[in-house]
Amino acid sequence: MNPDSSAIAPRALLLAAFDQLLQPERFKDYGPNGLQVEGKTEVRKIVSGVTASLALIEAAVAAEADAIFVHHGLFWRGQDGRVTGWMRQRLALLLAHDINLYAYHLPLDAHPELGNNAQLGGKLGLKADRYFGENNLGFMATAGGAGPGSAQSLADHVKNALNRPVVLVGPAQKAIKNIAWCTGGAQGYFEDAIAAGADAFITGEISEPQAHYAREMGVAFIACGHHASERYGAPAVAAHVAAQFGLVHEFIDVDNPA
Repeated sequence: MNPDSSAIAPRALLLAAFDQLLQPERFKDYGPNGLQVEGKTEVRKIVSGVTASLALIEAAVAAEADAIFVHHGLFWRGQDGRVTGWMRQRLALLLAHDINLYAYHLPLDAHPELGNNAQLGGKLGLKADRYFGENNLGFMATAGGAGPGSAQSLADHVKNALNRPVVLVGPAQKAIKNIAWCTGGAQGYFEDAIAAGADAFITGEISEPQAHYAREMGVAFIACGHHASERYGAPAVAAHVAAQFGLVHEFIDVDNPA
């Protein structure tokens, strides 16, 4: 269905469509998935983005959106529950403009076609042929004959594809056959990737232990930025669902160097 500025979808029906696609009930997550802030009962335009920051909400207001779809929502397990400071600012703006906020974390990472991992793989020319880790969130592919030959050439490829600097730790000249990846802050999946037979692991962030693991195990670790690795899933899912209802969709990328 082609986008139509006059098309309308009920808020609850959009939620059902997102849930059917992403199946949040399968995941034990770090925060609530689904509708996090209730706004208008009817939606004409969806804005997607990576994080429900004040800048994204302001941009969505300017774009006259009725709903925002993000990967990083407002609420996380164990956070301070008081509505003060940055939380008050964001919530006040959403409520003042009656904007719905939909957020999906791990379910958005995991979707085999539209999710963050699948979309990053597509951006890098990789298609998973096996999976690893909890909930099969880790993706792995065998490098093709024309693929990157060494860890350094793979790191250069990631840098060029994402247009941002990357961190490479480990054997730069090692021949790469099996490439594993998991977007965002998935440095904790590195050991699972090694056990699954990876020669290189791509994620958003690196913490202190992973540098040692990379050097000691002879497996390359490539950190390409949390935000940079997760720019693609939210617009893919939001565009897919918007198209089902003929709604207008716009992706707004708020730059983040992290």
